[in-house]
Amino acid sequence: MTFGYFERGMSAAPGLVVDNTRLDSPVSIAATGYGLACYAVAAERGWVPRDVAARRVLSSLRFFWHSDQSGARESTGYRGFYFHFLDVEAGRRVWQSELSTIDSAILFAGALAAAEYFDRDTPEERELRALADAMYRRADWAWALDGGDAVTHGWTPERGFLRYRWTGYNEALLLYLLALGSPTRPVPPATYEAWTSTYQWKRIYGIEHLFAGPLFIHQGTHVWIDFRGVADAYMRAAGIDYFENSRRATYVQREYARRNPRRFAGYNEDAWGITASDGPGPARCLANGRMRSFWGYRARGVPWGGDDGTLSPWVAVASLPFAPEIVLPALDHLDREVPRITGQLGYKCSYNPSFCGPGVGADGWISQGYFGIDQGPVVLMIENYCSDLVWKLMRRCAYVVDGLRRAGFAGGWLDSHPPIHGRRRSTERRWSMVRKECERGSRRLEGATHPP
Repeated sequence: MTFGYFERGMSAAPGLVVDNTRLDSPVSIAATGYGLACYAVAAERGWVPRDVAARRVLSSLRFFWHSDQSGARESTGYRGFYFHFLDVEAGRRVWQSELSTIDSAILFAGALAAAEYFDRDTPEERELRALADAMYRRADWAWALDGGDAVTHGWTPERGFLRYRWTGYNEALLLYLLALGSPTRPVPPATYEAWTSTYQWKRIYGIEHLFAGPLFIHQGTHVWIDFRGVADAYMRAAGIDYFENSRRATYVQREYARRNPRRFAGYNEDAWGITASDGPGPARCLANGRMRSFWGYRARGVPWGGDDGTLSPWVAVASLPFAPEIVLPALDHLDREVPRITGQLGYKCSYNPSFCGPGVGADGWISQGYFGIDQGPVVLMIENYCSDLVWKLMRRCAYVVDGLRRAGFAGGWLDSHPPIHGRRRSTERRWSMVRKECERGSRRLEGATHPP
């Protein structure tokens, strides 16, 4: 059901996925990255024939590899990165969006996962692997530092680098690992040490953990990487790993909803999930005896970071690998109490039982749209819970292994992999083969009206 979002969104050339289901939505490169990995799951599960899944992924990778990388105002990317939002038809920048380092990282992660899955010796799957490899290698992570200790959020042709950098614990864990693992233009290991130095360890409701308010932050990198038993210096000092940290953050969410300090309707120990999501605002109305402000799309978090009564089912689902004992009851509760939240493509983005604007039902406001960056983690984390599929794929990815090691991670499955220096020569031979495969793919595209 949820995979249908990507099946519809990637059904035509050039294999791009729209940001959401609203009219005139642009393409999101992050949603496309999730879609690439979801097609591996779909092929594994038999939802889509393997050859069809491979062709759709290949169509997307061909587009990105051959797209305009000039950095012009209406190009697709620059320095190996891509603009956050693209036109549906031409795949060019829209809305003066930024060249996004984090959204590019999600795109690369999806490409690398797909490359590990589609490993057969056929012309299409060989080209798919080569293009994913080439895309990742082209990214200039050192440039994205802009001379600083932390990677910037992005860049625009009009103003250059954005003023913000990736500091504090957040979804950029994936970004830093991919930036460290690059065999061409990596960031130095000191960058990762500088990043972890900005972490905040908190004790909330008696639960100690590395703090981040929105729940999606505790899931973002875990979609791709299995952190069970694998820890960096920061987590070794804390005596846990990032997986356990996310489990604790999930329990903090449930406890916050149980206590319900702001007295919103519908919150309880089985109704939680506060994160970056769509919302009913901007609006103000009388709710539960007081005037309240409601927001539109915004990052919400607990116990600090903003809460307007909006809950997101998808983020509860994506916590399934960490704490199934509290996630499954939450989903049962949702199905019983808020049946309108389920549509043709699975759970809708979010709902707010407290909102009392015109036209809302007895169970409050319910988002009418679906977002690709919500749908992707649902498919991938359910699959990780059931089979470890995406985690297994990324364990085989040399770049992910290298990035983890350069960041100082050790333990668990990582200790069974060979050291980085033992693969230097083979990596260069692989890059030579990648260039040749990309050239062959380019020749096959000549004269074609559209990719398959």
